[in-house]
Amino acid sequence: MSFTVPVLQYAFDALEPHIDAETMAIHHDKHHAAYVSNLNKAIEGTEYAVWSLEALVRDWDKLPAAIKTAVRNNGGGHYNHSFLWESIAPNSGGRPAGILATAIEKDLGGFDAFKTEFEKAALNRFGSGWAWLSYDGKCKKLVVGSTANQDSPLSEGLIPLLGVDVWEHAYYLKYQNRRADYLKAFFNVIDWRKVAERFEKALS
Repeated sequence: MSFTVPVLQYAFDALEPHIDAETMAIHHDKHHAAYVSNLNKAIEGTEYAVWSLEALVRDWDKLPAAIKTAVRNNGGGHYNHSFLWESIAPNSGGRPAGILATAIEKDLGGFDAFKTEFEKAALNRFGSGWAWLSYDGKCKKLVVGSTANQDSPLSEGLIPLLGVDVWEHAYYLKYQNRRADYLKAFFNVIDWRKVAERFEKALS
């Protein structure tokens, strides 16, 4: 299996003014493409080339030492970015509705409390990484957390529902060192319908 960079379902400038076109172009065509290329190189000619992306990301610790780090970093980078592009969209933002909104109220104290906790997780992630809203299938509840580098909640046994990239390449051209401003802008492009779809699938 050879992985490819997914085609964006919107133009690079479609998320303006919240996320600028130049950042989107570099992020998708350069950074994401590099993760895909390096992942393919790492698994080429191995028995793991037939594994799904989710399996590689979830079970990277079961891989041989020779490719473990490369798959962890680049497989995670491919998965996380593919996940991100589907989590954001033009003419989005606002608040979740339906059973997702109810679960956020029950598990996280409401949307405003969730937003504060999510932004805190992203701001407190030292260096590079991601902040996440995930579903814990064992505890049957929503949880907020963060991961370093390109790690995913999948490897922690969680089901990711929403993630924000806090590597500097995701925001530095427009926001420089103002990560907090970037996070506030990010909430204007979240596709809550997609997040809700993932949540409903996690419950099924």
